[in-house]
Amino acid sequence: MSRTGRLFMLMDAMRGYRRPVTAARLAEQLGVSERTIYRDIQTLAGLGAPVAGEAGVGYMLKPGFFLPPLMFGADELEALVLGARWVMGRKYMLWSFQRTEL
Repeated sequence: MSRTGRLFMLMDAMRGYRRPVTAARLAEQLGVSERTIYRDIQTLAGLGAPVAGEAGVGYMLKPGFFLPPLMFGADELEALVLGARWVMGRKYMLWSFQRTEL
């Protein structure tokens, strides 16, 4: 698994807890070492994720934080495809001559 994927999985795992969760529990859940969790927590905090807590006590995401959808549902995908087709069919768009280069 890539590091980016692991960071998303870590945030998703932390989102599932209402109270602080220990690095040991997160490490067990994600199948990595505690040291990796500590490093990843620091990375997330450095990137601006609202992580609260400290080593030995536990970590949690501050209330109100959510992850953007990582996958589109069937309805969302259909809407995206329909919208893209509609835009591609507009002849009056200034950039329509570039559409074959996409």
